[in-house]
Amino acid sequence: MKSLFQHKKQAGLAAAVMLAVAAVTFSGCSAGNATSSSGSGVMSAASSSSAPTEGISDARNTPAVRAAKAIGPTVVGITNKAVARDWFNNPVETEGVGSGVIFRKDGYIVTNNHVIDGAKELIVSLADGRSLKGKVVGADALTDLAVVKVNASDLPEAVFGDSDQIVVGEPAIAIGNPMGLEFQGSVTSGVISALNRTLDISDRRVKLLQTDAAISPGNSGGALVNADGQVIGINSAKVAASGVEGMGFAIPINTVRTVVEEIMDKGYVARPYLGVSVFDPNSAARYGYQLNIDKGVFVFKVTLNGPAGKAGLQRGDIILKVDDKEVNTVSDLRGAVGEHKIGDTVKITYDRNGSEDTANVTLEEMPQDNNN
Repeated sequence: MKSLFQHKKQAGLAAAVMLAVAAVTFSGCSAGNATSSSGSGVMSAASSSSAPTEGISDARNTPAVRAAKAIGPTVVGITNKAVARDWFNNPVETEGVGSGVIFRKDGYIVTNNHVIDGAKELIVSLADGRSLKGKVVGADALTDLAVVKVNASDLPEAVFGDSDQIVVGEPAIAIGNPMGLEFQGSVTSGVISALNRTLDISDRRVKLLQTDAAISPGNSGGALVNADGQVIGINSAKVAASGVEGMGFAIPINTVRTVVEEIMDKGYVARPYLGVSVFDPNSAARYGYQLNIDKGVFVFKVTLNGPAGKAGLQRGDIILKVDDKEVNTVSDLRGAVGEHKIGDTVKITYDRNGSEDTANVTLEEMPQDNNN
């Protein structure tokens, strides 16, 4: 196996958590610093626009003004108080601030998973000035979404639109808390720059809306709104590279609706999994290994009693195809598995010691304590 997989560094592979076939982490926008009754109609699309703002001329009553009036009161600040370790292994309190959107009057809020991840305590700051303790209902790292609950009633709730009806070039308004609560409820405007923008994030391909509305640290989990005052996306990421301006990304609201409804129902999102940890040459290099294969993905670990293991796959196999479709990266494999449902049977073509073979693998629900 050394001819395929060579160790370049001693910093252990065991410590570098195995790449799962269904894990993703979005690049974050939340600002941080260090210091010493589920319903069937959770989120229905609406077609009516908000009432015009009174007292100003039609020229001033722009889409951004109407969006701010309709959705601004539903956008909250979320302060994540967690505990990390410093260089001397001493506990250090950390604090990050993101945003969220109220989607039910009885205190349910959608935000990004990376906004609430690792929280010891959550403080939700409402637009009316109140601060309430928040509790995580459930989260989904793959889509970077989470639901938070506060004990309150008769809260303003956002109207969700239909992200399948969005067109490139239409107005897009971002509402959130850039750089923290000092700038709570900030509104920026732009346009929808692209639809179904595919990004590779943590070895998983995700489809997002692209906008040039300014999105800054702290905007994560906030609302992307159309000219009718409907939420069409949850702001999640931006390209923060030298010379790059106006490239922000939001999770389409139809994806949000599906994920949130499942979180409300089960507390998590059920997904199929293959039960293997795999590397391609690029992902292996990030962990200090050189993987000498021309195609396919290398199986480094097979989950005990997992779907692939039951079908006979072994460590050292090279997965070449899923249902006759070539897979040459970790993203390819995850995408192929993600296209199926729990209980589906997929044909895996693999290479073992130079000989090609196939196995029929019945996909099972991914265990919540195991991302492989």
